[in-house]
Amino acid sequence: MSSILDLLGSDMGKQLIGGASAQTGQSPDKTATVLSMALPALMGAMKRNASTPEGAKNLNNALEDNRHDGSILDKLGGLLGGGGADSSLMNDGAGILSHVLGGNQSKVENNISRASGVDSNSVGQIIKMAAPVLMGLLGNKKRKENVQEGGIGSLLGSFLGNSSGSQSIIESLLDSDGDGSVLDDIAGMFTGGDDKKDGDNGGIGGMLGGMFGK
Repeated sequence: MSSILDLLGSDMGKQLIGGASAQTGQSPDKTATVLSMALPALMGAMKRNASTPEGAKNLNNALEDNRHDGSILDKLGGLLGGGGADSSLMNDGAGILSHVLGGNQSKVENNISRASGVDSNSVGQIIKMAAPVLMGLLGNKKRKENVQEGGIGSLLGSFLGNSSGSQSIIESLLDSDGDGSVLDDIAGMFTGGDDKKDGDNGGIGGMLGGMFGK
């Protein structure tokens, strides 16, 4: 997986999309659009937090937790099925978001809501389900590659990618004051921009459209 967004095209990603869609009542393509914004935003917030010694230590400790050892990746079907997400998954997700986003959580959810057209409550539920999966991916790679505390930033970067355009949009999702000034840019990143024709399969929106046969 060259970046976190590759997750959405994998079998695991489709399980997550399907489970979150069933949980919220949102369509799979709307759910995938939310995830395409939320996953990089969460990674960006983690990377920002890990830029300080204390933040890197805290994230390293969280990834050392057995809940985040990667075993969740083999249990997604059971955790996301049965007519609703498992309560342990949702509780873990709530704790992760509280630590990663802190006071910015509602701001991020509202920005993604406005850019995606999905209500903020559904956005919150989708992100809550995605956060433990994200931590599982990171924890799994940390163990496989024996990444220590000092390498946490590089571990995050390997998932996030280094596109300056993507970084600026992530910062907007995390820092916008909610006045709507960045929403066109956010939406453009995830739909391929206004200069794309309807049939053009550009941008993340095009990837998602292809995934769902649009």
